[in-house]
Parts: sequence; structure tokens; C-alpha cells
Amino acid sequence: MSSDTFEKEKIRMTPEEGFDLVGIDYLSDPHGQLYFVEHFEMYQDALNAKKDRKNPEEYFILYKGPGGENLSR
Repeated sequence: MSSDTFEKEKIRMTPEEGFDLVGIDYLSDPHGQLYFVEHFEMYQDALNAKKDRKNPEEYFILYKGPGGENLSR
């Protein structure tokens, strides 16, 4: 996935409130490699869910920052 396409996908999937855990499907179409896993109200819950995954490095937590910016971890 090109970095531009990847960033657009992350922006499109970032929730207005709370935290979304999303995964990466490396074998999928370049415009749909990110997929929704679960929504959380608290960051710690999303982080714990990411850590519990078989390959945690293949998941991101997407959320809005205090200034409305799109952030991921």
C-alpha cells in the first residue's frame, strides 16, 4: 500500500469519538487493506485488545486528538 493511500485509509477509518482497533490485510486490494476490528471508549481497552492479538504489529488504534487531528498508534 502506498503511503498516500495508507494515510487516506487511516483518515477515513478514524472515529469521531473513542478508539477503533483496525487491522491490515496485506493480501487485499490496496484501497481496502485496513479493516475494522472493534470500537472502544477507553484507550487502555483498545491497547489491551491490540496486545492480545497474535501479531499486534499488524494492528493500529485510530482516534481523534484534542485538536481534531487524526492519530494512530
